[in-house]
Amino acid sequence: MSRLNTVELKAFIPAKDFKLSKLFYQDIGFTLASESDGIAYFHHENVSFLLQNFYVKDHAENFMMHLLVESVDAWWTKIQEREIAEKYRVKTLAPEQRPWRMRDFILFDPSGVLWRIAENTS
Repeated sequence: MSRLNTVELKAFIPAKDFKLSKLFYQDIGFTLASESDGIAYFHHENVSFLLQNFYVKDHAENFMMHLLVESVDAWWTKIQEREIAEKYRVKTLAPEQRPWRMRDFILFDPSGVLWRIAENTS
């Protein structure tokens, strides 16, 4: 019987302004590894996603990503130091302890995609 091993799962994130979104994701720390036919492949360490040059307002504004990190404070500091909210005119909400034993902050991308950047707590 063969094993059902998995290698990777990537979400396709919509982009209203593809060029601006590519800059945004690079600015927050992701590496643009490749781009072809309106799809940009981004990664940071062992996580990745595909940014697509495709936008439907209702879809984008109901799309959520969850990034689990070792240090929420380190990521929050980077977002603040790079003035991401001001530069890209996006909304952020400061880190908070959540009832589901995670501490996270919220960051919206330029297309309205909501990111929860979190760390596990006990």
